[in-house]
Amino acid sequence: MRMRTSVTVAVGALGLLALAVPAAQANGSYGDTAITKVSVNGGKNVVVGTSLVKKFTVAVTAKDNSGIKGIDIDLEGPAFGYLSPDSTKCSGSTCTASFTVDPKVDLPYSNDVAGTWYVNVWVDAKDGDYNWKDKAGTFKFQRAASQTVNAAPEPVKKGKTITVTGKLARANWDDFKYHGYTNQPVKLQFLKKGGKTWTTVKTPKTNSTGNLKTTVTATVDGYWRYSFAGTASTPAVNSTGDFVDVK
Repeated sequence: MRMRTSVTVAVGALGLLALAVPAAQANGSYGDTAITKVSVNGGKNVVVGTSLVKKFTVAVTAKDNSGIKGIDIDLEGPAFGYLSPDSTKCSGSTCTASFTVDPKVDLPYSNDVAGTWYVNVWVDAKDGDYNWKDKAGTFKFQRAASQTVNAAPEPVKKGKTITVTGKLARANWDDFKYHGYTNQPVKLQFLKKGGKTWTTVKTPKTNSTGNLKTTVTATVDGYWRYSFAGTASTPAVNSTGDFVDVK
């Protein structure tokens, strides 16, 4: 597998797939063949960082009264992103394609491919029926993120001010480093000592370098954290909780 991001390569690759499709028919079927289920990465987003190789699978289930002969699967994303599988194995009416993404090989200068991706499927039945469908499934292909927090001073007197700082960063596939994610709303949350539920206190935004800074009043012992809800290109992430002892 290789990630393809240039216009020429992506169109060429998709053109090869299109040779099996009847003229003027990007989506279609013949006979009773139907696609019944598409599952990407076990229902989880595909999140890729700056160095570790990411492996994931796409499983497609189909039906036909004669049985399923085989299923071809490929993936398309923003900025002409394209992924073809390393291998595809079938068991009964379900075929599972394995994909591998090495960020330093497949993603250099490719931040724009992060976002919503689609699964394209071609199903062949044993009796010659078929079903071809663009965007048979969807998933998020995302840049890994990190979130930090520091609440100070520790300990602090009741009624005094606590300053909570942190930084939201995400993988950059241009230089394979983490850079601050700017102008993003991040929830400041509090968990009382002995409690079970985090409560949102404020929602500040990251500055031009991804940093966060806000103040709260010390009332009781507990943990402070920053919680980012995520975007199409970046997953949700929580910092660890920073405990503050209130005297």
